[in-house]
Amino acid sequence: MSETTVQHRSPDRHSEQAHAPGRAPGPFTHTAVMAARALRISSRNIDALITSLALPIMMMLIFVYFFGGAIDTGTDYDSYVMYVVPGVLLLSAGFGAATTATAVSEDMKGGIIDRFRSLDVGGTPVLAGHVAASTVRNLCSTALVFGVALLIGFRPAASWSGWLVVGAVLVAYIVALSWISAAIGLLARTPEAASGFTFFMSFLPYPSSAFVPTENMPDWLHGFAGHQPITPAIESLRGLLLGQDAGSTPWVALAWAAGMLALAAGASGTLFRIRTR
Repeated sequence: MSETTVQHRSPDRHSEQAHAPGRAPGPFTHTAVMAARALRISSRNIDALITSLALPIMMMLIFVYFFGGAIDTGTDYDSYVMYVVPGVLLLSAGFGAATTATAVSEDMKGGIIDRFRSLDVGGTPVLAGHVAASTVRNLCSTALVFGVALLIGFRPAASWSGWLVVGAVLVAYIVALSWISAAIGLLARTPEAASGFTFFMSFLPYPSSAFVPTENMPDWLHGFAGHQPITPAIESLRGLLLGQDAGSTPWVALAWAAGMLALAAGASGTLFRIRTR
C-alpha cells in the first residue's frame, strides 16, 4: 500500500492580502480628504479668495500711508510700519478664519453632511478638514502680507528662537480662530448669518494694541483692550519680530489660544451632534 504524502503549504502572503477585507480609512485620512475638498472649493471661489488675501494688505497700506503720520505710538520705532505689521498679521488671521464659518454653514444647509455620514465620515473629520484648510489659506495670506510689509519698509530683527515662537503664536491663533468660526458656522442657520456673526471676531484686533497703544484709549476701553485675547498675541509678535524682550507675553498668548481652541472644539462637537440628530 503506497503512502500519499500531503504537503501543507502556508498561504501565500500576497494572496492572503488580496482576499483580506479592506481596512476602513482612519480619522486622519478622512480629515486629509475633507481638507483637500475644502481647499478645492476655496480655489473655485475666486472672489472670496481675492478678498481674504487683499483686504489685510489694503488695511495695512491705509494705516501706514493714510494714518501713520497722525498716530502717536509713543515709541522710538523708525516708522509706523514697524508698529502696525504685527497687528495686521493677526487681523489677516481673523479675516481668513471667518470664511470657515460660511463654508461650514453651507455644508450644513446643502445636505452634503448626510452624504458624508452615509460614508461613515464623522463630524470631527469634516470640521477638522475645514480648520486645516483654513490654516493653509491663512498661512499663505500671512506670507503675502509679510512680503508686502517688507516691501514698504518693515525690517524684522528677530532671532531664530524668536521666529519659532512667532510661528507658534500665529499658527495657534489661526487654528483657534478657525475652530471658533466652525462653531459659528454650526450655530448659524444660514451662510449669510454665519458671515455676519464672524464680524465680531474680525473686529477684535481693533480694540487692542494693533494700531495704537492701549494707553491712548479711553479708560472704559483701556481695560478691555489690555485684557482681551488678541492683545497679548500682538504684543508677543511685536516684541519678538523687533528683537525685543517679550517676557512672559508669548506664554500668555499661547494660553489664550489653547483655551479658545479647547472651548471652540468642544462646542463644535456638541453643536454638530445637535444639528445632525
